[in-house]
Amino acid sequence: MQTGNLKRSLYLWHIVLLGVGYMTPMVVFDTFGIVSEKTGGHVPTAYIIALLAMLFTAASYGKMVKIYPQAGSSYTYTQKTISPHLGFLVGWSSLLDYLFLPMVNGILTKIYLTALFPEVYPWIWVVAFVLLMTIINLFNVNFAANFNSFLVFFQMLVIVIFGALVVKGVMGGEGTGEVLSAQPFFGPHMEISTLITGATILCFSFLGFDAVTTLSEETPNPSKTVPRAIFLTALIGGVLFVTASFFTQLFFPDVSRFSDPEAASPEIALFVGGKLFQAFFLAGTLCGTLASGLASHASVSRLLYVMGRDQMIPKKLFGFVHPKYNTPFFNVIFVGSISLVALFLDLVTATSLINFGALIAFTFVNICVIVHSIRNKSFRTIKGFLSTILSPVLGAASVFILWLNLEMSSLILGIVWAVIGIGYLLYRTKWFTESPPLFHFEKAQ
Repeated sequence: MQTGNLKRSLYLWHIVLLGVGYMTPMVVFDTFGIVSEKTGGHVPTAYIIALLAMLFTAASYGKMVKIYPQAGSSYTYTQKTISPHLGFLVGWSSLLDYLFLPMVNGILTKIYLTALFPEVYPWIWVVAFVLLMTIINLFNVNFAANFNSFLVFFQMLVIVIFGALVVKGVMGGEGTGEVLSAQPFFGPHMEISTLITGATILCFSFLGFDAVTTLSEETPNPSKTVPRAIFLTALIGGVLFVTASFFTQLFFPDVSRFSDPEAASPEIALFVGGKLFQAFFLAGTLCGTLASGLASHASVSRLLYVMGRDQMIPKKLFGFVHPKYNTPFFNVIFVGSISLVALFLDLVTATSLINFGALIAFTFVNICVIVHSIRNKSFRTIKGFLSTILSPVLGAASVFILWLNLEMSSLILGIVWAVIGIGYLLYRTKWFTESPPLFHFEKAQ
């Protein structure tokens, strides 16, 4: 069977918008109520803390993609830097993040549309969502990137209109009563412990800046383009989150108006703009799930491709690239099929699995930077120490705080998945008597 190659046709703005789409800008409204309650009305400050913490890990991804400009992300970095065996286990665990995010977005789409059209069978929305994501990703990565860009820009439009409505309402006496207010950022009773608690929750909103590394083999000059894309994805996402939460906090200084702070998003739209804007707001929310589903579907297809190319999973299926469309064709179909599991999963379970996989990836990418620095003795200068030792240590410390706050269900399900991966690795390497096969990327160029 003739196989093709991934085509280098994505540029910086494609990759950044895919990363921002993965992160879902509209998610800021889903978490606003609960974080506002925990921080005493200082969500923007909690977002700033979360952004600063995540930028250290983003910097680590940027360093590793310069060294290994390949599509495997944390799987490749750990494999090449530390151990092929450990690399497989990191990649296996990361699959939880990538595989289950399309499912989460399918479940969210079902929840939103079922609320609007209760007479339609809920499973129809899941199937329609999965089919749309699969078809778009099958034929052309540029079409997928351009469609994703439209979805991201629509979300930004919703946020801009939301901000204008907030300004109008606040000037009319709503919320703080003044637009140029520092109250969302500072307050006499603000406590650092509650801000860190809120930031810990919000850090999970940044999952996605790492996913752009899976597109390294589809962009010209990836060692320059992808590190920039990683940083810009995290920064733009952070700015959107801080800005949107600032305007929301102006209108809602506390959570007293919400009937349920954990599900405040529909009420936020209703109070700010009425029923007409609420419908427009819901359209933006749906664009968010579509953009995130599209980007995550593309990312996991590339990760599976690299693992298949390495022959760690069946190469004929997972290592295949369509010679005409230049996409990992079978992987896209496989991910679409797996995503249909969303028909039987609840949102809490699917989200739990995502968090474990993401934290494994974040942890080992920071460790890889440190190991590579020590091995190559690049830490001996002040600049080298700051960028290759201190920065990833701070990144790992931030991720460690997230580990401490991980739900027990996430930990248990993640460990079960990791044990399955260890069992497969034992079989594949004949009880570690053989090294996992490796694809020599440099020789293939």
